[in-house]
Amino acid sequence: MANALHATIPVLASLDLDESAAFYTDRLGFSIALRAADYLIAVRDGCELHFWRCSDRHIAENTSCYLRGDVRALHADFTRRGLTHEPPAERPWGMRELYVIDPHGNLLKFGEPCEAPSEPAAAPSSD
Repeated sequence: MANALHATIPVLASLDLDESAAFYTDRLGFSIALRAADYLIAVRDGCELHFWRCSDRHIAENTSCYLRGDVRALHADFTRRGLTHEPPAERPWGMRELYVIDPHGNLLKFGEPCEAPSEPAAAPSSD
C-alpha cells in the first residue's frame, strides 16, 4: 500500500472568514480557492490551508501549523505586503524559521533546513 497518503492539510480556526481571507491574501500572498458560509480554503505555491468558522478564540490561540518553504523569500514578500514580524532565525535543531500569528491567534511556523549551529570545537589536548 505504497503512497496511500498524498498531503497533510491544516484546518485552522477562524473567528471571521472574511478577515482570514483578507489577511491571508493581502499579507501572506495566498489566493482563495473556496469560500463557503462556514469554510475557507487558501492556496499558495502548492500549499493549502483550510479554515473553519469558530466562535472560540481560545481554540485558534492554541493552534499552529508548520509550512516548509524559502523563509527568507517569504519574509521579504510578507514585509513588502506590509506585515510586521521578526526576521527568520536559525534554530539549534537545524531549521531556519519564521513565525507569523494571524489575526485570530493561529501560529504559522514557516521553516526550511539549514546547517545546525556547530558546537564550539574543543581545544586540542597537550598530552
